[in-house]
Amino acid sequence: MKYLLDTANLDAIRSNPSIVKKEGKIDFFAHMNEIRSIIGMDKTLHIQVTAQDTDGMLRDAETILNKVDDQVCVKVPVTLEGIKAIKTLKKQDVNVTATAIYSKQQGFLAMEAGADYIAPYFNRMENMGIDPDDVIASFAEMIGLYGYHTQILGASFKNAGQVDRAFLAGAQTATMDPSILSAALTQAHILKAVDDFDADWKSVYGDVTISELQ
Repeated sequence: MKYLLDTANLDAIRSNPSIVKKEGKIDFFAHMNEIRSIIGMDKTLHIQVTAQDTDGMLRDAETILNKVDDQVCVKVPVTLEGIKAIKTLKKQDVNVTATAIYSKQQGFLAMEAGADYIAPYFNRMENMGIDPDDVIASFAEMIGLYGYHTQILGASFKNAGQVDRAFLAGAQTATMDPSILSAALTQAHILKAVDDFDADWKSVYGDVTISELQ
């Protein structure tokens, strides 16, 4: 399992236009390059095209690859124009993340087009009355049956429970707002357990820490 963060700040490895909007107006490519310098070349960096037509998507992709690096995963929405762009980019050995996925058909087409990642929108599907667990499980089944190299990158989460469900359904990777991970690790019962451990230690050793023991 891999966890990605939905942000354009310096700890990020995934970005799209809506995420960038949250960060405010920035020197986009300088920022992406700074992110790359921090996370290194061994981490995946996903950057989305903004054009809606195939030619425009390909121009956006070329610009991203030239101004950042050729290891970026170019994010392409799975539309009719997007599928064409994905096929062309894969012929050029570009890393591609197929995004804005709400249906099984979109995911299947993206796999067949050669996408390295497919990003089903978990919470948004659920809000639309679509079973995201079933959709992700179907993607995992197709990958197993036909040997696609595609990885499932769950996206659009509102809480840690949805992330857990995505992994259980077959997603290998999940991308989320940093607040979701923070909330999962700062629940009251967790913090109480830590405080209890601290109190028990101090009842025996006082304020002397482990590193201070002789």
